[in-house]
Formats: sequence, C-alpha cells, structure tokens
Amino acid sequence: MNLRKLFRPSLRKRTLFFLISDIVSFGFSFYFAFLLRFNFEFPNWYVKTFLLWLPIVVLLKLTIFWFLKIYKVNWRFIGLTEFIRIIGGLLLASSLFFVLNLLVRAFNPPLSVPLSVVFIDFFVSTFLVSLVRISKRVYLEILNSRKGFENKKRVAIIGAGNTGERIVRELKRSKEYLPVFFVDDDLKKVGTYIHGIPVLGKIKDLPLLLKDNRIETVIIAIPSLSHKRVREIYELLREQGIKNIKIVPSISKLPSEVIQVKDLKDISIEDLLYREPVKIEKDKVRDFLQGKKILVTGAGGSIGSEIVRQLIEFKPEEIIALEIDETELHNLMLELQKIADEKGIKLTPVVADVRDKEKIRHIFQTYKPDVVFHAAAYKHVPMMELFPEEAVKTNVFGTYNVALASVESGVDKFVNISTDKAVNPTSVMGATKRVAEIICNALNDLGKTKFVSVRFGNVLGSRGSVIPIFLEQIKKGGPVTVTHPEMRRYFMTIPEAVLLVFQAAAMGKGGEVFVLDMGEPIKIVKLAEDLIRLQGLEPYKDIDIVFTGPRPGEKLFEELLTAEEGTEKTYHDRIYVAKISSKFTLDEVKTMLEELKRTAFNPQKYKYVKEVLKKYVPFYKSPNQ
Repeated sequence: MNLRKLFRPSLRKRTLFFLISDIVSFGFSFYFAFLLRFNFEFPNWYVKTFLLWLPIVVLLKLTIFWFLKIYKVNWRFIGLTEFIRIIGGLLLASSLFFVLNLLVRAFNPPLSVPLSVVFIDFFVSTFLVSLVRISKRVYLEILNSRKGFENKKRVAIIGAGNTGERIVRELKRSKEYLPVFFVDDDLKKVGTYIHGIPVLGKIKDLPLLLKDNRIETVIIAIPSLSHKRVREIYELLREQGIKNIKIVPSISKLPSEVIQVKDLKDISIEDLLYREPVKIEKDKVRDFLQGKKILVTGAGGSIGSEIVRQLIEFKPEEIIALEIDETELHNLMLELQKIADEKGIKLTPVVADVRDKEKIRHIFQTYKPDVVFHAAAYKHVPMMELFPEEAVKTNVFGTYNVALASVESGVDKFVNISTDKAVNPTSVMGATKRVAEIICNALNDLGKTKFVSVRFGNVLGSRGSVIPIFLEQIKKGGPVTVTHPEMRRYFMTIPEAVLLVFQAAAMGKGGEVFVLDMGEPIKIVKLAEDLIRLQGLEPYKDIDIVFTGPRPGEKLFEELLTAEEGTEKTYHDRIYVAKISSKFTLDEVKTMLEELKRTAFNPQKYKYVKEVLKKYVPFYKSPNQ
C-alpha cells in the first residue's frame, strides 16, 4: 500500500480549506482596515483604490504563505513555531505592500492607500488567520476533555520544565491519559499552572499527593536525571504502590520538536542502572571515521550490530558488515540498508568465518578497509569451559587471522573489543580474550596498522547478559537463579559502550589497552529483584530467587583495573589506559600460537588446551586455585 497516495486526498482538502479561509480572511481584513481608518464609513473616493489593491494584497499573502509551506502544517499540533511562521509571512507581505504603496504614491497618489491601512491590515490578518488555525486544536481539546473523562488514567508528572510542558500538551489530546498535577523541586514553579495543570509541590510531597488525587500513572519528565535520582524516585513510587511508571528518553534521545505519548516508555532496568549521557569528542570521532571504509566483524552480534548502527551517524564511505550468522546479518541489513542508502553510505554484507584465514585475507584484499572493529568472539563463559578448543579457534586464531590480514592490506587502525574477564582470567573465555590483546599488542609494530584494545564489562541487553535469562525465568513464574548473593558485575548500555569505543579508538596511538569506566559494580541479586519488581511482581513472594553457586570459570567480582597492571588517566574522564606488565614479542606470539594450534585443532589433545593457556597467559588460573 502506498501511504503517500492514501493520504493525498486529505492533504488536498486541508490545503483547499485553508486557502479559501485565507482568501476570505485577507479580503475581510483589508476591507476592515479601511473601515477602522475612516470610523466605519467607507469613503466613496477610495472604492476604486480598494478594488485595485484587493487582489494584489490577497495574492501577495497567499504566495508568501505557499513558499513558506504554511499550508503543509498539521494544525492539530500547532504551536509557537507555527505562529512565528504566520507572523513572519504576514510581516513580509505587509512590508512588500508598504513598499509598493510608497512607489504608487510617488507616481500616482490617488491610487495609493493610507499608510495606516497597511498597519491595521497586518494586525487584523494576523488575528483572523491565527484564529482559524487554532480553532481546530481548541475544538479537539474541548472534545477530548469531555469524552471518556471518567475512563482516562489519572497521571502525575514529575518535572515542570520544557519537557513536562510538551508532555502535558500531548496528554491533554490523549484519549487514554488525564494529567492531574505536576511536582517539581524548583520552588519558583510550585503554585504555578502549566496549560491549566497545577504544580502542587516538590517530589518529596508525592506520597500525600498521589493518594489524595487517586493517581494511577506517573511520568518522569526530566531527561537529564541521573540513574541514582531515577532509582530514588522509582523506590519512592514503588513504596506508594504505583506500578505504572513511565519515563522520557534520556536527553540524547529526546525528540527535538514534539513528544508524543508513544515516545514515553516504561521505566526499565537501564534507567535504574545507567542513565548518565556519555560525552565524546564528536568532531574528533567524525574525523577518524568520516569517509573511511570500515569493516566490522561479528556485525550481527549485540556489540557489532550497535557499532554498525552508530557508524552510520559518522558518515563513513562504506561499512563492511562481516558475520558468520546469515540470519542475524540479514536482519541487520533489513534494519539499516534504507537508512544507509538515504545517507549515501554503502552498506555491504559479508558472510564469513573469522577462523577461515584464506577467506578473511581475500575479503581484506577485495574491500581494502581503512579501519577494523573486531567484535567477533565466543563469550559465554560456562560454554567455553566445556569447549575450550572452540574458544581458542575463534577468540585467538580468529583474531590473529583478522589482525594479520589488516597488516597485510595496510589497514590504518584495528580496534579489538575486549572484556573485563581478560584481567586475572579464571575462565577460558577470559584467557583467550587476553591472548587476543597480546596478539594485537605484538602486531602493532609490524606495519602501518595501529592496534588498540578496548576493555569493558557487561552490557545491558547483550547476548551474554543475564537480563534476558532473568526475564525469561520471570515470564515462566520463576524461580530466578542467581549464582551467589555476593556476585557483582559492572554494567553499561550497549550504545554508551560503543560511543566510548569510538572515542578510545580515535584517541589511540597504537599498542594501548583502553579501559572504560563502568561506574559502580552492581550486585546481581539486586538486579534480579529490580527486574521482578519492574514486571509488577514482588521478589521472594511472587517470584522466588534461588542461589545455585558459581559456574565453571566464574568469579564473584570482575576486575577492570587490577594490581597486576594499574592504569593511567587519559584526558577523557571515562577512559583509562592499562599498564601492561608483560609484553610479548612477535616471535613469542608465534610460538604460543603453534602450541595452541597443536592442541585446539587435534581432538586427542583438546584436554591440554587449558594447560597451554596457563603457560602463556599472565595470571590465568582456575577459580578454585
């Protein structure tokens, strides 16, 4: 179905209606200007002048309105911006009218109109045109306020700023919600009204206000709130029995013009755990990425796909999305192909396995990328403990294949996505990711390619995150399984992690292992309790939480920065550089790879893979050692 064709008739009707109403308004305002000027007695000697100027004035105003696209505005959502366009258009028309009238007065005075008529006509035109356009919105708001009044959900809004004002405007048009009051910690706003809705008090007054006004839904309308403050408000509302809590997007994702009800989202675990906007040097990152050919491995995964999404905003010449899972790659292309085409970016899918050395070499020779983001990896800790040879084949040899092809084809910069589990590794996954860092460091001086690794913790919503597992367990009625009451992890949202990866990559000179500041570690049991409550249930009552004990390879606490390394500050407050205590030469790396190859690719020797890793990986040991 062609939606454009479907909506054309209504657009034509709306345009025709306003054209006719404007012709009537402009004609009447010009006539009324004469009446006001001459005390409501139209002089006979001005009849000819009036008839001569009438079509000129009307046509002049209609033409300017048309070029300013005023007839394309949906007047149901009229606001200050649209009124400024109307006033600007009429001011321009009146100015041209004024100049033309002066010219006529200079050459043929009897055909000119009094200057006061020009000014009166401007004010009357503005009033009439605005009145016609605002009438639809007024009618709809009165109609909505009377219709289904008793069936609407009663809403309190936290935040009486610009965002709150925009939200209440939309809510008053909504058939579902009834805005009742605001609260705001700014005392200057308390006692005022916004679109007829009172600001009744501060946030701390909510417990009393919620009960007195029978509130069912609360909207947090302060996009700049920190996650700590969001959590405090969430806890306060939960104590009052409010389960329907909505929140505006964070400030970086806030719509620039109109917030619609559909833009509001239910409060999520991301809002409670991590909400501070990430600041990066966009100009520096843009200089690093714009106009480049960029290859992303693991492009169908949670991190890789987000890298591809955010790369589009920095306008590279081409993005080569490499992925072994053709379904995920297909879905990514369906999502992003049109967006990339609109921005003039070539988005190229490539189905390949990073373990296939010759195929990877051929891809690099064919596409000749300038920058590589290497996100392809096995990352499920317990699974890799069972199949360590597979972790070595992908995380170690896959990285080596891509890194070596980068050197051979003259890639400018190689960015290796690493993990906090590479520090003091107690798992095969962590150990193999540490080897990937070692490989990148050793290859840094081999050619022009500069290698950097970026190390960070768990990202919310990724395939390796516990959140999807917990949600599935809650959906089935529980229990939610947590390994240990003291288990803690760092968390960050995927978009935030990717932005910091871009910043670190742009900063890197080659050979660094960057470490992202992940904030404070979160107890997993606390995370599980929050998720249960966000589903409108009570932990240990509706959904039980049971402790199963640490799984193979797991630590109670992942270190990002440890005594084995230490860190150095960079000029970015969220990015550090790890001090690498032991560096491998290229020959030492080749020796290690040969020994790993003899075990990981020989079924009779799989059981020795961990022993080889322990031999070469600094500080690698099993959790019980």
